Amino acid sequence: MQLPTDITTYAQWSGYGTIAFLVLTIIAFIAGWGFRFRLVGITSFMGVVTASIFGLGLGLFSHTAIPGAVRYSLVYDNGANNAVVTVSPEIETSAIEPTLRQASIDLYSYGRTGANGNDNFTVKLRTVLHPDTGVSQPLFLGQATRSLSMRDESNLTVEVFTENLAQLPQNS
Repeated sequence: MQLPTDITTYAQWSGYGTIAFLVLTIIAFIAGWGFRFRLVGITSFMGVVTASIFGLGLGLFSHTAIPGAVRYSLVYDNGANNAVVTVSPEIETSAIEPTLRQASIDLYSYGRTGANGNDNFTVKLRTVLHPDTGVSQPLFLGQATRSLSMRDESNLTVEVFTENLAQLPQNS
């Protein structure tokens, strides 16, 4: 069974349910049914649920997809102004900048604060190389810096560490 992913569909059907319980409650009061006050509670609860689902649909799940970005994993985040993400060592050179842009957009939030007077949010991209058995070497491939005070990406600067790209197993 395929469920809809658009949250407004759920808000719409919850609204229909609320209206149905409201009509049933009115009928219960007119007919003098004994459980009419229970229906008042059910209708009120359905109204709260409908309002909550509608509120979630107002933009909580906005996601911007950057073309060319590869999947990354968050390995460090101080919750303020620094984060580190990791990618596979087989990453193509052309995917580094879009991945940094994607991570800086995904990890930005209004709750972040600058530490020590620094109003910039920095996301560093790294990979882990294994030159010998049992040896792991972190290799930073780039970083993206953006302002914590402005939501738009116009102030985003991306720096790719070209000197580290030569150490990747396959440099494309």
